[in-house]
Amino acid sequence: MNPILTAVVVFSALFGAALLGSWLRRQLPDHHLSDQTKDAVRIGMQSIATVAALVLGLLVASTYGAYNTEKNEVIQMAAKIIQLDQLLINCGPGSAESREVLRGSLRTAILRIWPTAKVEQGTPAPAYAWTQALPRAIQRISTSDDAQRVFKAQAAALTCELGQMRWLLFEQTESSISVPLLVIMVFWFSITFVSVSLFAPPNATVHVAQLMAALSVAGAIFLILDLDKPFAGFIGISSGPMLNALNHLAK
Repeated sequence: MNPILTAVVVFSALFGAALLGSWLRRQLPDHHLSDQTKDAVRIGMQSIATVAALVLGLLVASTYGAYNTEKNEVIQMAAKIIQLDQLLINCGPGSAESREVLRGSLRTAILRIWPTAKVEQGTPAPAYAWTQALPRAIQRISTSDDAQRVFKAQAAALTCELGQMRWLLFEQTESSISVPLLVIMVFWFSITFVSVSLFAPPNATVHVAQLMAALSVAGAIFLILDLDKPFAGFIGISSGPMLNALNHLAK
């Protein structure tokens, strides 16, 4: 879902619901707008508004938590890549091929996740480089002493871990937002907007208040959908850690 388009649709639905409530107020007979009716409607609408606000808060907290998790995974992956490069250096001169494969794999991964990143173009590495080409290059490293063999084993284990993290990031790009839940939640808010306008006097202050409330809810929906796309939204995860790792590998 496009976050901006969805937020505009939500805003239009909520403010339209508020205008509908004002129109219904003029159509209903006076006995439908009595204090007793108002109290009965208010009790029901308070329950719906509470549930809707609770669901909205849970969605914001859930998507923000997932966003922070993926951000931390990117930072951890960048740190592990630098660590892997150091292990390969300790393996001796025979690690030149594996270090080049590592640089190419990282460069391609950055461009796939952040297409606008300022990275030197090179031969694109296949998607399976982290789980096939790089481990095989490490296994071909010739070692001359026990220390280098230990570094080689550590590098192989870390490469396996990086491959798992890479596929984990790939799987997490799928949206976790339930469209039916979002539609139902907007419907709940629309009902509350209708009820408020139904019993409020139709003046400019009420309309402005409803306008700001609709903007606030639409903004929250936009925030949820934008955080749900951590590598493509306005509040996207920075490519800085990965670029720093690539610059380190170039030294």
